[in-house]
Amino acid sequence: MKRRKPASSGSKKMRTDFMQRRGRARLSTEVQRKIGNQLRAMYDDVVHQGVPDRFTELLSQLDERNDKDKK
Repeated sequence: MKRRKPASSGSKKMRTDFMQRRGRARLSTEVQRKIGNQLRAMYDDVVHQGVPDRFTELLSQLDERNDKDKK
């Protein structure tokens, strides 16, 4: 098995690069708001769909098994 190089070998440079780029590429408040609204609209349907019956059945079966194992 090969040993990995320590994470600290290049992490300082990466952190420095990130800090330098951080100030340059910012989204305006309006753009952030629009993205947030679009994401909410897209995922709102998913949230309201609920859990499919098959998943509910599987969760119930797992709960029953766990209850039996505890006794």
